[in-house]
Amino acid sequence: MDTLEVNPQVLAGRGVAFFLPSPQGMVECTVTIRALQDCFWLEPHADDIRILRAFRDGYGRIRAIAERKVLAHPASRLELTAADFARP
Repeated sequence: MDTLEVNPQVLAGRGVAFFLPSPQGMVECTVTIRALQDCFWLEPHADDIRILRAFRDGYGRIRAIAERKVLAHPASRLELTAADFARP
């Protein structure tokens, strides 16, 4: 599993925030609760511990999608939604 550069933080009701290094500097990323529920088996009304567990379990895929999205559209902030994880 990839190591986390910065500890992720649960944003109440929104998702999980984490930082991703990029050639332009650190990118502040957020993966939404809905994305974790729809794509990473997070149950509704989960507590912070379960939210972080789902995030950590899916971190490899979350990071890969975030890296691709930042390369395609450089930004200092990035939000990942369930649509970003949809497979064509």
